[in-house]
Amino acid sequence: MANFFRAIKRTFKYRFLLVSVIFCAWLVGLLWGGNIAAVVYPISEICLKKNSTFTTWIEQQTLANQEKIRSTVKELQILQSASPIKKHQIAQKTKSLNRLRYWDSWLRWVQPLAQKYTPNDSFKTVLFLMGVILIGTIVKIVFIIAHGILSAWIAQKTAMEIREEFFRKVLNYEVNYFNREGIADTMSRFTNDMSILTAGLNVIYGKLIREPIKMAVCLVGAAWLSWPLLLVTLLLVPLAAVCIRWLARSIKRVVRRSMEEMSNLYGQLEETFRSIRVVKGFTREHFERTKFRRINRTYCVKAIKIAKYESLTNPLTELFGILMICIAIVVGAYLVMGNRTNLLGIPMLTEPMSFSELILFFALLAGSADPARKLSDIFTLFQSASAAADRIYALIDRNVPIQEIDHPIPLPKHHQSIRFENVCYQYDENRPILKNISLDIKFGECIAILGASGCGKSTLLNLIPRFANANSGQILIDGLPITAVRIRDLRRQIGLVTQDPILFNDTVLNNIRYGSPSATTEEIIEAARFAFAHEFIETELSEGYATIVGPAGGQLSGGQRQRIALARAILRNPPIFLLDEATSQIDITSEKMIHEALSNFKKGRTTMMVTHRLSALNLADRIILMDDGNIIAVGTHEELLQSSTLYAKLF
Repeated sequence: MANFFRAIKRTFKYRFLLVSVIFCAWLVGLLWGGNIAAVVYPISEICLKKNSTFTTWIEQQTLANQEKIRSTVKELQILQSASPIKKHQIAQKTKSLNRLRYWDSWLRWVQPLAQKYTPNDSFKTVLFLMGVILIGTIVKIVFIIAHGILSAWIAQKTAMEIREEFFRKVLNYEVNYFNREGIADTMSRFTNDMSILTAGLNVIYGKLIREPIKMAVCLVGAAWLSWPLLLVTLLLVPLAAVCIRWLARSIKRVVRRSMEEMSNLYGQLEETFRSIRVVKGFTREHFERTKFRRINRTYCVKAIKIAKYESLTNPLTELFGILMICIAIVVGAYLVMGNRTNLLGIPMLTEPMSFSELILFFALLAGSADPARKLSDIFTLFQSASAAADRIYALIDRNVPIQEIDHPIPLPKHHQSIRFENVCYQYDENRPILKNISLDIKFGECIAILGASGCGKSTLLNLIPRFANANSGQILIDGLPITAVRIRDLRRQIGLVTQDPILFNDTVLNNIRYGSPSATTEEIIEAARFAFAHEFIETELSEGYATIVGPAGGQLSGGQRQRIALARAILRNPPIFLLDEATSQIDITSEKMIHEALSNFKKGRTTMMVTHRLSALNLADRIILMDDGNIIAVGTHEELLQSSTLYAKLF
């Protein structure tokens, strides 16, 4: 629940909206209770009596009240002259007399207004009363609509902020987090959980403010008629609170588990659709359907369990509501029918209650029951929103290992060297990836990193832009530890081309410009020429540079995607160039073009490339041979052929 309150706390900045929401809710509540009172009491007291109008009713009330004042004054005089003096009874009679005099002054004030503005015919009085009720209902509806719009505005603006913070935080996660955890669970929290949290915030400032106010207005009205009778009626409230608390804990626990199963559903869908060629190529549709059916059924079981708890909420609320009204009817009937003021010796009324007042008391209790029913309807949503907030803030609060120091050093443009000093890296204690790597690369040098799969080549490259931090040792660029400089300064000096070229569902132009947003169209075209991409963009793509490449660049071939990715890196003109298996999945023609582009582009910058292609070794000044997380040989192609058995075997 604490995380849900964190989300609610964000809404406090919208003070004007909050005040407006509360103002609308209070008006709705007052009009709700006022309409009930306007329907029940005047109809039973005035409209149902023959030839009665507001004016005649006020006159009758004034005469009756004056008679009560005279009678009370006589009783008070008798008590004051009695011996011994009964102070407690005198105090009660004095209070009753003051109340009668206040009522008399109010009747005298309202009597001329009633004569001037209300009808003097009984049927017209009914029409007048119905008109007042209709106007009150229309005004209430207007404020209900305004309240709904304002509460939705608060919820959506707050959810927008949380989404932005969530996205900003997840963008700062280390790359290995997504490799390790995948993206399905994060997507589930960002979409499904966020929608539930938004609905919960809407409820907080919607029904959860409006309905209790409506209930409070009715209960205050009932308490004004007889607060002891109201207390007797509410005797079952503590028991209801215990039942609701038990339901709250159970629902939140089950909802959290159902959200985890929803994450598994996202994961299954993502994996299957991403691997659809393999699924179809190996005719494993039945196997994937079976896996999905198992996860889907598990989620269904959780959802049914939630429905079971939900099914208890309304019946329990209705049961306690009916029991309270039954108690009120029995006790009220006992008092009114016997013209009593006490129940089992306990004072309940200062004077006997009229039939009209009892009917109004029942109506106000019924009026408080409807908001209670609506609150029970949102009970499960409230618990779901709390569980969703826990899952969302779990990622927002997660510690990010890739952090800058408080006062980072600006990194000048790279011009000297990149040095690895006893660098070690491991995913966990039992899985070392790099072991005491020491390496010195001069500015302008081209280094090829070669080795068997899993020996740590890509990890070595990933440490330079701080996609991960070394567990021990350090990496220095021009003598400055990369952990001491601004991450933005570091990564702006790096051009990266990966094995799987990542393109966005945008135009070719914007994909090339992605790393250099201020680049001109002429500079983009020049970079495309340098990467041997300009020709196919102009001749093979229907819209040229304005062609939408599709999700992940799916409208292009592998070689085309790779050359656009290379153009993007070239446009940035970085002093450090990193290529991770950049030519491993393309055809020979595209590979030759990329190698030719690289042979020109690598001049005047430090280049490191991970490769399995021996044809790429011609670009390298030195070759680093790795095995099992260690550098086992360094040299030129000819030197390694002579000195390294493993290199000769690979060649």
